[in-house]
Amino acid sequence: MVISNKALRFIIATFVICLPFISMANPEKDTTTVQTVVAHEGAEASHEAHAEPTDVKSKVKAFIKHHVLDSHEFSFFQDDETGVHYGFALPIIIYDNGFQIFSSSKFEHGEAVAESNGNFYKINHHDGKIYKTDAAGTITEDEKTGFVTNARPIDLSITKTVFSILLAAILMFLLFTGLAKSYSKNNGIASGVGRIFEPVVLFIRDEIAIPNIGEKHYKKYMSYLLTIFFFILFLNIFGLMPFGINVTGNLTITFSLAILTFLITNLTANKNYWGHIFWMPGVPKPMRIVLAPIELLGVVIKPFSLMIRLYANIFAGHIVLMSIIGLMFIFKSWIGSSLSFGLSFALSILEILVAFLQAYIFTLLSALYFGMAVEEHHHEEAH
Repeated sequence: MVISNKALRFIIATFVICLPFISMANPEKDTTTVQTVVAHEGAEASHEAHAEPTDVKSKVKAFIKHHVLDSHEFSFFQDDETGVHYGFALPIIIYDNGFQIFSSSKFEHGEAVAESNGNFYKINHHDGKIYKTDAAGTITEDEKTGFVTNARPIDLSITKTVFSILLAAILMFLLFTGLAKSYSKNNGIASGVGRIFEPVVLFIRDEIAIPNIGEKHYKKYMSYLLTIFFFILFLNIFGLMPFGINVTGNLTITFSLAILTFLITNLTANKNYWGHIFWMPGVPKPMRIVLAPIELLGVVIKPFSLMIRLYANIFAGHIVLMSIIGLMFIFKSWIGSSLSFGLSFALSILEILVAFLQAYIFTLLSALYFGMAVEEHHHEEAH
């Protein structure tokens, strides 16, 4: 989406003019609330810190934090008046003196202590992780570091992120098995929904795989490149839905994807690839000793850049978009709310572009690394 300079200046000027109205529209209850919280000490202050937020700004911050964190339940929304959560529970699988399997509904949305075979567990509100507690659900923190000192069992639960990954995998399996069957039935011509995805598959083959890997080796990498592109794309699109799921904005997910590219690159690399890393041809021998550690460091930096690029772009997009939407509830004026709605709508369109762009960049760079790993060099040592 392209915005002309005149239109952009008009939007900025309008926003600046409206700032005085927006500031006057804000209630002065926030200062009073902060002073009240600071005035309380001891047990009362600790209780307020863990209690549900009451003012609008705190609710917006809590909602954004809840959105970007993983969860042991799939919650669509909550009715503040009745306190009813709309969603469904997910299975909890914990290894603690044997497997403990039960439904996340036992936690009652993080407010209750779950009991399984005489063991008690509670979800910590700050990090969303499960800790082993007593029957009262006591969670203690270190006074100096602030880290939880309770024992943490091995958590193998089906969380909201894992559920989304499984959903994306099933969707991909159904779509592309249907596309493959349509090819066999219609003499190589796609039909149905497959017609939408066929141009994308051909684009990845003709514009990403072949130019960067070469016609000789690209076929053995095509399955991975197609999988990684559509997997990231579907998860990015899931994150833009109203019940948004921050999967690719999770560092552990992007780390896992980057590790896959790293392993495939180095396990399929030929001798020329390693020769250029440890004993670069055409370079004086003393310089080879200096360049070898630098080139070896580059082998590790490449997947690290993949991980950070995908994580940072998606995570930042979620935070900015949710913050702008939250401003509609903070401004409490038709001018401020209208501006926030317009900005959030424009940013949502941009985020759709980012969803496709980040899937494309991750796939392109993976193909580039694969091409470097299988590239065949024909120069002589004297050159």
